[in-house]
Amino acid sequence: MSTAATRVYAARLVGLPIFDPQGDQVGKVRDIVAAVRSEVNQPRVLGLVAEVFGRRRIFVPMTRVTTIDSGQVYTTGLLNMRRFEQRPTETLVIGQMLDKTVSIPTSGVTGTVFDVALEQARTRDWLLSRVAVQEPGSTFRRRGQTHVVAWSEVTGLTTPDQSQGATLLIAQLAEMKPADAASTIHDLPQERRSAVVEAMDLERLADVLEELPPEDQVELLGHLDPERAADVLEEMSADDAADLIADLPPDRAAALLELMESEEAEDVRRLMSYPEETAGGMMTPEPVILGPDATVADALAHVRNPDLPVSLGAMVYVCRQPLETPTGRLLGCAHIQRLLREPPSSLAAAAIDAELDALRPEASIVQVAAHLATYNLVAAPVVDDQGRLLGAVTVDDLLDHMLPENWRDLATGAQPTGTSHG
Repeated sequence: MSTAATRVYAARLVGLPIFDPQGDQVGKVRDIVAAVRSEVNQPRVLGLVAEVFGRRRIFVPMTRVTTIDSGQVYTTGLLNMRRFEQRPTETLVIGQMLDKTVSIPTSGVTGTVFDVALEQARTRDWLLSRVAVQEPGSTFRRRGQTHVVAWSEVTGLTTPDQSQGATLLIAQLAEMKPADAASTIHDLPQERRSAVVEAMDLERLADVLEELPPEDQVELLGHLDPERAADVLEEMSADDAADLIADLPPDRAAALLELMESEEAEDVRRLMSYPEETAGGMMTPEPVILGPDATVADALAHVRNPDLPVSLGAMVYVCRQPLETPTGRLLGCAHIQRLLREPPSSLAAAAIDAELDALRPEASIVQVAAHLATYNLVAAPVVDDQGRLLGAVTVDDLLDHMLPENWRDLATGAQPTGTSHG
């Protein structure tokens, strides 16, 4: 194995692209797998957890890694595409070691692990060689002193830590997109997943939950006390919250709906009143809605919101009062491309596509797909018998319902080669 670096810190390795010998990117580093058995002997690094196309996690043995440097990892290209499953004898450096409480007996320091160094030995094996430890801060804003010491100088690395926090792991997750963070949490041991969910702020947790498989959503929500669970559901988009609540036991679902704010709970109840595989069951009740007197500048200001999903930002809906769903009569929809061609001071209503048909809430998933495909749309309005806007169905809503339930775990289509982890 030829390497450009003989010591690499785990936190800096995570997120680096992985390339094959031809220079094509095949994935990203998400964690490091080590065999941690002793606090005296440096643990051997077994391999990397890599995320490949489709958010699939696979195991890359260190014997397949040819180069590690500051910005990239190269492999032999012979990778097994089977999904990574952690063995009981394996430890995830990022997922399980960060935030662990340890001591340095020679100095009397106690702190938490915030990084671990990998180093290549003369035998060509990679080992966990050094541990970065941070003391508790003296104040809320001031961080404690940091120490980087040899693996053998630290105690507590191999013992269970019932008080292990999740601060540093959450800091790692904060740098990822919600879908990537969700994939990382999905692969964590159960106790670590629970700690992360308990410590995450509500908005971030809601974003991550929306990207997890239904069974993970139900499990993680079950670890939260009812008040916090209700708060998280309020932060989620109404359609995702409705899908999740529908998967809960009836008693818990009813209790959480009672704890939610009345407006959010009403949106969720309304969505749950429609069959799941219909436009009404898939729609979001919070598209960009404008009144007849709104200008193009007003419309662009709304779609410029960075928190607005891309598919919802592709179109605005001009309606009569009231402007909360169900609205007054829908006058028409204005596409973002058309709005960009109009003077900012002109009325958005002058740019609407009044001929675009709206969907009815009872429209089937096939009818919704055909409608979006026929008119080359990424979103479409859903109206009731009186022409009032009930919500909008987006292409990502459609895909979530059309793909198999286990689509996140499906194979990428690549053929397994090389040595299998399992």
